[in-house]
Amino acid sequence: MKTLLTAIFLLSAAASAQPNPGADIYRSTCAFCHGMTGTGGRGPSLVSERISQNTSDERLRDIVQHGIPGTGMASFDMEKDDLDALITYIRSLRTGPSPGREVPGNAVHGKALYLQNGCASCHRVGDAGSIYGPELTRIGAARSLDYLRESIANPSADIAPEYEGVSVIMTGGKHLTGVRINEDTFTLQLRLPDQQFALLNKKQLLSIKPLTKSLMPVYKLVDADRDDLVAYLASLRGADAKLPPETGFLGGSGGVSDERLTHAAKEPQNWLTYWGDYSAIRYRTLDQINIANVRKLGVDWIYQSGKAGSWEVVPLVVDGIMYISAPDGVAAALDARSGRELWRYNYNFPAGHQTGQANRGLAILGDRLFMVTPDANVVALDSKTGQQLWQAEIAPFVPGARYATLAPLVVKDKIIVGISGGENGIRGFIDAYDAATGKRVWRFYTVPLKGEPGGDTWSGDSASHGGAPTWMTGTYDPQLQTIYWGTGNPAPDLYGDVRKGDNLYSCSLVALDPDTGKLKWYFQFTPHDTHDWDAAETPMLLDLPIDGKLRKVVVQANRNAFLYVLDRETGEFLKGFPFARQTWAQGLDAKGRPIRLPNSDPSAEGTRVCPGLAGGANWMAPTYDPVTKLFYVPVREACDIYFSAPPLYKEGKGYWGTFPRSDSAEKGHGFLKAIDPVTGEAKWMFRYYREPWAGTLSTSGGLVFAGDEDGYLMAFNASSGELLWKLNTGSRIATAPITYQVQGRQYVTVASGGSLLTFALPE
Repeated sequence: MKTLLTAIFLLSAAASAQPNPGADIYRSTCAFCHGMTGTGGRGPSLVSERISQNTSDERLRDIVQHGIPGTGMASFDMEKDDLDALITYIRSLRTGPSPGREVPGNAVHGKALYLQNGCASCHRVGDAGSIYGPELTRIGAARSLDYLRESIANPSADIAPEYEGVSVIMTGGKHLTGVRINEDTFTLQLRLPDQQFALLNKKQLLSIKPLTKSLMPVYKLVDADRDDLVAYLASLRGADAKLPPETGFLGGSGGVSDERLTHAAKEPQNWLTYWGDYSAIRYRTLDQINIANVRKLGVDWIYQSGKAGSWEVVPLVVDGIMYISAPDGVAAALDARSGRELWRYNYNFPAGHQTGQANRGLAILGDRLFMVTPDANVVALDSKTGQQLWQAEIAPFVPGARYATLAPLVVKDKIIVGISGGENGIRGFIDAYDAATGKRVWRFYTVPLKGEPGGDTWSGDSASHGGAPTWMTGTYDPQLQTIYWGTGNPAPDLYGDVRKGDNLYSCSLVALDPDTGKLKWYFQFTPHDTHDWDAAETPMLLDLPIDGKLRKVVVQANRNAFLYVLDRETGEFLKGFPFARQTWAQGLDAKGRPIRLPNSDPSAEGTRVCPGLAGGANWMAPTYDPVTKLFYVPVREACDIYFSAPPLYKEGKGYWGTFPRSDSAEKGHGFLKAIDPVTGEAKWMFRYYREPWAGTLSTSGGLVFAGDEDGYLMAFNASSGELLWKLNTGSRIATAPITYQVQGRQYVTVASGGSLLTFALPE
């Protein structure tokens, strides 16, 4: 008997000593916040009935893999077997009420105490309060009751690294105390009590003293009041948690008002919109870097996005802070003098989304940033924290069908966005969303259906999948109260037999009322397009002398290789010139309609046409210098052989009438051309080895900056075209540079590959 008992004991001991991978993963990954036994700590209890009985395994897996936005719950990338083992272990923990879960206090009185004690001056709940201290909107789901009690009674017991206090004395004697956001050998970034950032060069500092005590004061509350305050904090479990807002979101120090956006060109030190200002001329009156000293220009800092591929972002710069987006739903704020990160946001994608989609930039209004996502949503972010404030669906998610890549356009209190996917047979549109709430205000469809104006330009039911995407940012004239937006190709692409007619409003410029989305006028550049010649290129707003009269015009170097000058009040065609080689049209008639040459459509045996599929121009931005009065445009010189065959529509798949191939007999190349937009005359040109995808920038320093496919950023004399400076960035450039100034120093920034490079003269 004794032998049998001994054997049972040894077997039990051996079984208990077996490795438990779930327990090991829990101890190394979860115990720091949730406690060794799962009963809670910095994080909530995992053994309460709320978790054990009301949360499914699928939901637990989702939380582990993706985290919980707005809380300290991070995401963890685990193999399936490890994730399953962890969930099994969490389920094995003791169930039942967790210690301290019972909330004896009165949450209503606790909310009153929260306001009376000034907690909102440091913390935010919902849209109200400050971001000096931790966000509390989901604190009840993120922290245990014991931890909440200790945080009130002794806030210095556990100071989160991201809220460590620092006291500094500047060389002039000024004293600052704030939360340390970032620090390196040379710079320090603080968040101050007024919610602004202090972007400090350590050369300017006499001393830096880390604070050992929390910046949060100790509140001497009686036990009953402390219980009430804990009860209120424990009730804050998500986005529905709200406090009465103290001010409207458009207020606040450092906010970018509608007035600032309207007059953005008068702030050359900043870059407030995707185009720099509403006119899209991409010219800045900064001349610290000029034709005399540009040869001394060097790299000042580099920021790595961590994303592969070619980065197409155009950053915003607002009062010393740079805001950027990156592929796959990433946004970040940087110290514009050093490139040090202030915050980073990662969008949470739905299942089935494919990574690698580009994003061209952000928009700002007040203290909010706006970004479209690759799965066709628009999100609003707090510009001081990166916290997501709202999300609105532009279009239902269908893998491979609709997506969005453009930078939004802010017009008054509306966020204007467009949609991509014309090559997949969507029906294009332009949307306006309320900046405060994310509610859609209006939608303008770029493909009219039967019975609607323009619907008779589509044969049969082809309009339902007619394309005309709106994938690039438009421009806006505040005086005329008009938005100008380019539209893309009709669908199916490269095959027109199933959509006979002009196919309005594809390959057009549409002028819309910003308040209602109603169409004011349109101009179609390429009726019944069969070459994929989108009209999404920059609609630049200029005042030019036309036939002896100063006219308000919109100028576009179109993908079809013609440069157009239109009256921006009426849409009247004023002038048009070829700016790149083209073999498809004899010219433009008196109304700007192309006079097509015979045998220029795609065919089953192949038709050679210039320009090629990517056009004489594309998304790369031109610039205009009001001093030289020249329009600088990157030009693509290439021809393709266009084939065509009847396609079959299937949602989420390419809707193409086959595809062209490049002309192997002639290698494509490119130019940077300086063109007089009144006469069409090219004043000078610089030849690129390959067709460019990079845009341009001009300054009052007499310079034009441009990039190329081989990764060179170059500076030219704006008057003569002389190449004054170049630097190989190491990867292709597929966007346009910007310039800005901080504390008297001018910078030039451009994205290259997955990096953001910023240049300046030596200090």
